[in-house]
Order: sequence, then structure tokens, then C-alpha cells
Amino acid sequence: MERKLKLSQLRPTIGRLPPLFGPVPGDEKERNRFRSQSEPWRKLYTSARWKRLRIATFRRALFTCQMCGKIEGNTSLLICDHVKPHKGDEDLFFDPDNLQTLCVPCHDGPKKRQERADVGR
Repeated sequence: MERKLKLSQLRPTIGRLPPLFGPVPGDEKERNRFRSQSEPWRKLYTSARWKRLRIATFRRALFTCQMCGKIEGNTSLLICDHVKPHKGDEDLFFDPDNLQTLCVPCHDGPKKRQERADVGR
């Protein structure tokens, strides 16, 4: 007589296999760990001082993107962007005159292209 196994009795094995080439895609914890080691200033983005300054920048700009003029009430769809890259300089990082409000599409599109072009020069 042949014994039939229920699906719940089978042990999953794929979930326990270790990655062969570094962190598993989508493993944010590992990715952020490597990024924080190479860019130690990233911890500034989690400080209370930065969070207060970010909201103050949004209020100053009336929650309006400085590139396209879109008004966005949802602050998760806005970026408090550094006009001049700070490169770890805390004075420049926390300088209110160096900050602008951008919507996510403008930040991830035209602003990124502009920054990449400036790096190439």
C-alpha cells in the first residue's frame, strides 16, 4: 500500500538555501547595511533634527514642487532635496537655504539626470 503525503507534511527546502552571490534581491536590511558602511552620513536622514528641517522646508515651499509646481499634501510623495550635494558635510546637510521641495517624479527624473551630468564634468 502506497502512503500519500499531505502537502502540509512536506518540508520547504528552498527558503533555507543560502544565497550564492551576496544578499538576496529585495533584502533591504542587508542592502542598507552595506550602504551605511560606505556612506556613514546616511544616518543623518534618521535624526530628529533632519525630520524637523524636512517638514519646515515643505511648509516654506507650501508643499509645492520647485520644478513642476505640483502641490502635494502627502509628504511621502515629496522629497526634501539638497540643491548643492552635501557629500557628508553636516553644515551643508542641515543648511535650510540648501534645501528645496521636489515631487518624487521630478527628483527621480530631471534632478537625477542633472546630478549625473554635473558629476561627469
